[in-house]
Amino acid sequence: MLAIWCDEVVYEEALRWQRLLVAARADGAIDDVLLTLTHDPVYTAGRHADLARNVLADTGVRVVRTERGGDVTYHGPGQLVAYPIRKLRDSKAVRAHVDALVGACVAVAASYGLEARADGRRPGVWVGNGKLAAVGVRVTQRVTSHGLAFNVDPDLDEFRAGIIPCGIRDAGVCSLRSLGVDTSLAEVRRRLTACLADAFGVTLRPATLADLGLTVGMHASS
Repeated sequence: MLAIWCDEVVYEEALRWQRLLVAARADGAIDDVLLTLTHDPVYTAGRHADLARNVLADTGVRVVRTERGGDVTYHGPGQLVAYPIRKLRDSKAVRAHVDALVGACVAVAASYGLEARADGRRPGVWVGNGKLAAVGVRVTQRVTSHGLAFNVDPDLDEFRAGIIPCGIRDAGVCSLRSLGVDTSLAEVRRRLTACLADAFGVTLRPATLADLGLTVGMHASS
């Protein structure tokens, strides 16, 4: 599996990359790919997101509709995002893929001495009553896209100011920093990619965007 660190990427640009990579993976033109990155401040809304109910105010942060599952959430600096582009063996493997994403986040939290868990009633990965990581995927022709967003040290006020994160009204959002963990995005990325490799049962091979013919050029929409 190719592993690419992309730094900060405008959300719409990363969405374009994923669509290209999904098509290429479905055709067998490339191997599986793991993109890790951060985003500029953006609210993203899944296929069935209820914007009328869960977007509370215009904070100046744009809202982008996307194809993943889930409701509306926030992405921004200080949050580590992972997008695995994987070809699954069959449709029954989707649940295992989601479980692998959740399990990797739980393992990273455990490596910092935190007891994180999945919650059958609410999506994502939780520490107490705070959501540490969001998980939302799409599968097209057995190829996965989207993935997870792990809160290292984002501005948590951005989650609360304009939206009800993931439409969940009876819980909050947390981060490693808010839980007392002093670490860096680079270190969390190192741990998360290792945990994802274990969960997927693969070896990661460093690569670049240029290796896949991807270019950076898109700017945030106004």
